[in-house]
Amino acid sequence: MNKQAVDLAEKVHRLFREKGLTLSVAESCTGGLISHYLTALPGASTFFLGGVIAYSEEVKNDLLGVSPDAIFHSGLVSRETALEMAEKVRLLLKTDCSLSATGNLGPDVLEGKEQGLVYIAANKQGTAVSKELRLKGQRDANKQEATLSALRLLIETVEQKNE
Repeated sequence: MNKQAVDLAEKVHRLFREKGLTLSVAESCTGGLISHYLTALPGASTFFLGGVIAYSEEVKNDLLGVSPDAIFHSGLVSRETALEMAEKVRLLLKTDCSLSATGNLGPDVLEGKEQGLVYIAANKQGTAVSKELRLKGQRDANKQEATLSALRLLIETVEQKNE
């Protein structure tokens, strides 16, 4: 792991332990990299309950319970799908918080959406936020940047005060 990934993972570990929160992850385009970074440091089992790599539409629908209507109307690569993935994995694994990523890392166009278009979402106790990324690198670089961006969004979301 590079220094940036280690720093972000350490911050997530510290934040979740301090706040006593639990975490789950639903990953598509990041293919398990978010979960890998979280579990690369000792102590992840105190807050990280698990993750689902929902790479196919069927797994998004059948395992996570993402609405086929959301995918039909918005696509696999969409804000709506990212938000649903985050909410569904949070409910499935009964965690306080969740994180998701879905997108097109390339090299081909997917659903008419260009390489580098990624949506990430973080959910804290039912309140979700999402972010659109337009990454410009090659596949591996985009996967890395999507993962780091997702961890940043998670940290921002968890640090927010409850209204």
